[in-house]
Amino acid sequence: MTTPARSRIPLFAQVLAGVFVGALLGVFGPTALNATLGELGMLVIRLLKALAVPLVLFAILDAFLKTRLSARSGFKLLAICAVNVTVAFSIGLTLMNWLRPGDASRGAFRKLLAAGNVPAQVPVLSADSLSPIAAIKSYVPESLVTPFLQNSIIPVVLLALLVGAALRQLKDAPKETRIELGAIESFVHGILQVLVLVLSWVVKAVPLAVLGLVAQVVGHAGLGVFTALAPFLSVVLLGMGLHAFGYYPLAAWLGGGRSPREFLGKGADALLTGLSTNSSLATVPVTLKCLTEKLGVSHESARLAACVGTNLNNDGITLYEAMAALFVAQALGLDLTLAQQGGVVLASVMAGIGIAGIPEAGLVTLPLVLSAMGLPPVTVALAVAFVVPVDWILARARSGVNVLSDMLVAILLDGPRVLNPEATASAQASGAPR
Repeated sequence: MTTPARSRIPLFAQVLAGVFVGALLGVFGPTALNATLGELGMLVIRLLKALAVPLVLFAILDAFLKTRLSARSGFKLLAICAVNVTVAFSIGLTLMNWLRPGDASRGAFRKLLAAGNVPAQVPVLSADSLSPIAAIKSYVPESLVTPFLQNSIIPVVLLALLVGAALRQLKDAPKETRIELGAIESFVHGILQVLVLVLSWVVKAVPLAVLGLVAQVVGHAGLGVFTALAPFLSVVLLGMGLHAFGYYPLAAWLGGGRSPREFLGKGADALLTGLSTNSSLATVPVTLKCLTEKLGVSHESARLAACVGTNLNNDGITLYEAMAALFVAQALGLDLTLAQQGGVVLASVMAGIGIAGIPEAGLVTLPLVLSAMGLPPVTVALAVAFVVPVDWILARARSGVNVLSDMLVAILLDGPRVLNPEATASAQASGAPR
């Protein structure tokens, strides 16, 4: 069977073409046409948002049913991931509060809001909408259906963790009291595969959605929107760069005995594969090979970090979500308190947990994080449309950070190489260079 020509074109190239054509239409196309294309693009964003919540739910349940972790290994994995994401957010929030890229984009964003009949001069986020007490109350739903109807990511993740832990305990119960969960496991895995397949179809429409959204944004704000987004793009890339090429190599050196040159040099194949495929999940086989054959990490730690922990090692996505949310808040003229920014961070972490390592995963979960801020749906949609023109660049950076995160977690799980004879023996047996 002949492969369609469109499928042979990388997704990032399709998105880039969508940005280019959309910009041309925004400048030279009829206003009515651009508005229609923008509305069609919004439909794709709405569909992505609708699919994201059940995808996260079933991904977490499937991970619990398929994975058996010892308490010690699980605690160590969680501790390492918690430290990594804490450092990521410290870098990201510091840069966002110091450089404030959203201030430079306020005029362009308000033009877009005005075009969408959203009041541009009145804050759409109340002062206490992200207060700790209000946030905690919102995390406890009145019914199990409410979080799904409202696309509330944090309650859904908490529910998935509770149900997943219960299923895991039932599956690991003694034989005489064990409940057969084969049917449930097959159901969960089957639904997850269906959602991933449907989402892959929707992602194929992302370039067309980008075309329409860019046409709408440029039609209302002009080509200056790209200049307005330059500070956002620069600050986010700076934050990811500091985390990926500053913190990761340092942590691998101090905690795992791998020099920065060794960590980045021997992990280059995985990093470049992640950047090119725009998917940390698709990069897992290459990541495992780099870890076990080149960096001398034990197979157990490599599998635990890259296969099991990949649901937690989404530093790139979570860092992007938080920085993008603060950028939108600044562009709206909203000054979030430290507690409110903590709510944004928590929503970003929750959105990152369980999300599949698929292309454009960060774009899928961004509407959920913005909704968790308390923004109205129309503002969320316009905010996503506003950042879409540069998301195709940031998407590849997110995947690269996620791949390096998998590698670092595996190295830290093993510990210093001199204290890990198993990893050394494994690497020598496989003929890996030392």
